[in-house]
Amino acid sequence: MLTGRAVVLFAAGVVLMPLWGVFGLSPWIGLLICVAVLFLLLVVDWSLAAAPRKVRMHRDGALQSRLGETVTVDLHLTHAGKRPLRALVRDAWLPSAGATPYAHRISLRPGQSGTVTTTLTPTRRGDRRTDRVTVRAYGPMRLAFRQTRRKTARRITPQWTLLVLPPFTSRKFLPEKLSKLRQLEGKLAVRGRGQGTEFDSLREYVDGDDVRSIDWRATARRDTVVVRTWRPERDRKVVCVVDTGRTSAVRVADIPRLDAALDACLLLGAVAARADDRVDMFAVDTDVQSRVTGAHRANILPSLVQAMARLFPRLVETDFSLMVSEVLRAERKRSLVVLFTALEPAALEHGLLPVLGALTARHTVVLATPSDPTVAAMAAPITPGDQRKRGSEAVYARAAAERALGDRRRIIATMRRAGVEVVDAPADIFASKVADAYLELKAAGLL
Repeated sequence: MLTGRAVVLFAAGVVLMPLWGVFGLSPWIGLLICVAVLFLLLVVDWSLAAAPRKVRMHRDGALQSRLGETVTVDLHLTHAGKRPLRALVRDAWLPSAGATPYAHRISLRPGQSGTVTTTLTPTRRGDRRTDRVTVRAYGPMRLAFRQTRRKTARRITPQWTLLVLPPFTSRKFLPEKLSKLRQLEGKLAVRGRGQGTEFDSLREYVDGDDVRSIDWRATARRDTVVVRTWRPERDRKVVCVVDTGRTSAVRVADIPRLDAALDACLLLGAVAARADDRVDMFAVDTDVQSRVTGAHRANILPSLVQAMARLFPRLVETDFSLMVSEVLRAERKRSLVVLFTALEPAALEHGLLPVLGALTARHTVVLATPSDPTVAAMAAPITPGDQRKRGSEAVYARAAAERALGDRRRIIATMRRAGVEVVDAPADIFASKVADAYLELKAAGLL
């Protein structure tokens, strides 16, 4: 293989063709001599280049990262050949791995080892794998090079997979939600018993306590009056059901609806785990794509993150009958079921509503979906400037947006009549609103 330096030398020979006349030679003969000399140099340089197939490789570095984070993976090379290695190493990954730099220059003596570091900034969740490592070994004059063939490159490439986890951008809401949770169950027990509370402890009576909370048996055994204190119920079950069908691929606020749902599910799982509740997760379209059941409270968040990493929208119609049957089969006791899906009238009316009664009869159901701010902006009143600039296009756009919002309000009303609580919020605060709905239901004892 030729390098750019060899091409430059050949071009110089062509430019100097007229000078051969000074020596009494034909320019074409002079060009032939230049080509012969250049060919000889190329053969010598190529033969002195190290054999790239004799480079031994192994890797170490990051195995996981969150979407948008930057990590590094090291490629260690050992030169097992007999000639010095002057090489350009191309460590290729899938494009969505965001690998930089494009190539690495390395120089090794026989038996010497070296390391090249690739920086990865993934742009998609899931498994980001290596493609192949290509080694281009140059001769000492850098006129020619040897390069590993595609099959050889794949054979000598050490495989590596980086698992890219969801970013959990709603983590910023976690301190606020935990503060609400402390206020709800808190460090202070409630004075009186209410719906959704359970016995916590006994303490001495103070002015203002409800006399109905006095524990007369405990009082009889002590010298002072004691009262019972209560706290919100714990060890409840929260089930997150994520729709991964075609509607989850729609972009809302420049992110897929599925990503917004996964982020909200993570925040809900973190808050529920802190409240000593159990969290299960199902991802369903025409099949169960992923599930998390029976995870220990301390491992809820890591389990959810691992299960969500490889979830992607599928261009299929979601089977809501399968979704409901899986939840009913797995969850025997009454639970809070949070269904993350789209408020699409056709899909819900013909798919979910016929089977919804079986779910609401045994569980508390919340349907959560992020709203698109673009539709809300399109439905805003038309200004005179827009009217002049866009004409009838602005009118048609607003009419379409109003119809979409009207259909959305209608399906929300239908869901609420069926006994389903609906969380419909802009994508930027969607996760926060889902967590608030959980805390409100917990405070009301409706889990």
